[in-house]
Amino acid sequence: MSNLFGIATVQMQVVPWDAEKTMERMEQRLRYIQHVFPWVNMACFPELCPTGMASLDPLPPGRTWDDTAEVIPGPLTERLADMARRHRMWLQPGSIYEREGDTLYNTALVFSPQGELIARYRKMFPWRPWETVSGGREFCTFDIPGTGRFGLCICYDGWFPEVIRTLTWMGAEVIIHPSLTGTVDRAAELIIEQAHAIFNQCYMVNANTAPMTGGGKSIIVDPNGRVLQQAGTHEEIMTEIIDLDLVRRVRDLGTVGLNQHLKQLRDFEGEFPIYAQGIRAGELFQNLGPLHLPRDLN
Repeated sequence: MSNLFGIATVQMQVVPWDAEKTMERMEQRLRYIQHVFPWVNMACFPELCPTGMASLDPLPPGRTWDDTAEVIPGPLTERLADMARRHRMWLQPGSIYEREGDTLYNTALVFSPQGELIARYRKMFPWRPWETVSGGREFCTFDIPGTGRFGLCICYDGWFPEVIRTLTWMGAEVIIHPSLTGTVDRAAELIIEQAHAIFNQCYMVNANTAPMTGGGKSIIVDPNGRVLQQAGTHEEIMTEIIDLDLVRRVRDLGTVGLNQHLKQLRDFEGEFPIYAQGIRAGELFQNLGPLHLPRDLN
């Protein structure tokens, strides 16, 4: 049983609002990875990549973000499945807007090297108030046979430590975290990725969109919290051989051989009111106003 796993994060520019040309660019990068890095087992792309979503580019006249929504399964997922099958690798193509009846979700997908759709995750925390799609309700982990357990989250989910901790609680050793961030909070997100890896003694693998549609700086962090690679602000493919045995050693021996905090959390005999009473019962939340887009600082 090998616990080494080759992974690639593809920090690329989409062709704004053009799914066909963007998918062609994804295909080109998969061919390059397969040729230059044949040991790579999985390729990961940014949030909302396949349909050319571009948060910083104005919408074409007469278009809305909803226009890119697709049913799952459908023609787009069939094409992504074919890409995974032809390139013989696990494919995490970022996310797409999913249409289920009258409801829209921001949904991340995972395809096996045989082209099977083996994981689907709906973003729990859309970026309010800007992102108006519905939030999902189910956490998502999936197993790669002979390697280990992986978890999925999307962009703004990372600002909620409860999401990553729950995936870890469910056994995830690697968290795949596609994003589409082109705003000044990208610097904070890099710290958050590192903190998640430390708190949960897991790998964090984050692919962000390249400028100008995103801010780049994709990152891979190991379970000791060490940054293995961080991209710049241009198109870039980062490849890394991750070792899931390292996750197990860190969780057993402690972060950098010191802190066995997950074991201590397991053995804690007290209770956390936030879980027993519900989040809304906290005094903090009683004093917060409504969620809205600030327009007046006075």
